[in-house]
Amino acid sequence: MIKTFLLLILMSANCYSQNSDSIPVVTITTDFGEIKFVLSDKTPKHKENFLKLIKEGFYDGTTFHRIIPGFMIQGGDGNSKDTIPMNDGTGDMPYLIPAEFNATLKHYKGAVAAARKGDMVNPTRSSSGSQFYIVQNPTGEHRLDGEYTVFGQTISGMEVVDKISMQARDRNNRPVKNIKMKVTVTYEDSGWMKKNFPEGIRNY
Repeated sequence: MIKTFLLLILMSANCYSQNSDSIPVVTITTDFGEIKFVLSDKTPKHKENFLKLIKEGFYDGTTFHRIIPGFMIQGGDGNSKDTIPMNDGTGDMPYLIPAEFNATLKHYKGAVAAARKGDMVNPTRSSSGSQFYIVQNPTGEHRLDGEYTVFGQTISGMEVVDKISMQARDRNNRPVKNIKMKVTVTYEDSGWMKKNFPEGIRNY
């Protein structure tokens, strides 16, 4: 199923491409290495917002502020740029993104999904405007399918996700030491994808 997800992305044209065959590949650079993932055309609002924030440099200097081994790593909160660790995870953009659930986009290992507030205050399950998480559980987190919008899939760097998830953390699951990120995007064609990430294409 994950393989189908990636192949559909590779075959799809997208509005951010510099040509009809180019695909945006997101790279998160950390002290532990790089994580690369692709964005789904089936979640256009999430894709557009994520690329916009990257272009603005919003994510640079933010941290992975919540890590739970065997579950996921979470980041993207603008508050994590300041020197007040207590407010990490409480920030957001001044807008939410409407949920874009799709039956083919599931919480497999490496899935990139949008964080959100709980159903009591957010019955439409709208997504955070900036916070996201990457599934680290080897068997996935399918209890979250249809609850949180999956909008991307990791193609490289799962070992980095694993390392980050295992770092020392406090009782609130915040890393003891800040894990900062720099986020960039490049545009590649499907041939480049198949050449450089054959294992990713095969496994996902």
